[in-house]
Amino acid sequence: MTEIKHVRPLAKVPGLRYHAVMSDIRSLFVTRLYRSALAAQSPAVDPAELAASCLSIAEDDEAGQAWCEANDFPGYTSYASLTDLPWRFPIFADVVKALDKHVAAFAEDLAFDLGDKRLTLEDLWINILPYGGIHTGHLHPHSVISGTTYVAMPKGTSAIKFEDPRLPMMMAAPTRLKDAPEGLRTFTYVAPEVGDVLLWESWLRHEVPMNMAEEDRISVSFNYGWT
Repeated sequence: MTEIKHVRPLAKVPGLRYHAVMSDIRSLFVTRLYRSALAAQSPAVDPAELAASCLSIAEDDEAGQAWCEANDFPGYTSYASLTDLPWRFPIFADVVKALDKHVAAFAEDLAFDLGDKRLTLEDLWINILPYGGIHTGHLHPHSVISGTTYVAMPKGTSAIKFEDPRLPMMMAAPTRLKDAPEGLRTFTYVAPEVGDVLLWESWLRHEVPMNMAEEDRISVSFNYGWT
């Protein structure tokens, strides 16, 4: 008698014998997200001092304020106005020293073959989102690793939202169940704590939903390039 193996036969055909076999299902092309305490790498940075520095810089940065107003940015960012924070302020130099080590650890996890080059800081900027502030979906072109370290996260403030990079190809796919495992969701929300650092590959689209806390949500974001 002929034997045919099926993982899940749709209907049994009379006269054939079926064997139950184990399915081999694995994940391919994984998207990695690195999370750690900034203080896990030296030098230590005081979050309260960093928060005070961010607020002081924002208050004095008239060019940055003007850019935010001209571009309807709901809050403050130093992205377009201050490109040398680590040179101007020692506390940001310490932040970069710690970030360099975190990025190196993440690059090792990603199995990057950097050759005779290395990942170096390209940009570092302050973000302050007040109540109602939002940062719409975006990615970071021309960079390799991007991330954020969190300085002030008041109760009720927004998490960061990551989008499955395959989403544009899912033209006919059904939606996922609400209780789907994290690795199968179309969107994933991560709620960092003060002092955390998150790292991801720069092509990963993400956004910050509206801040519903009355206090400011403060973070420092950055890009690393391969040079």
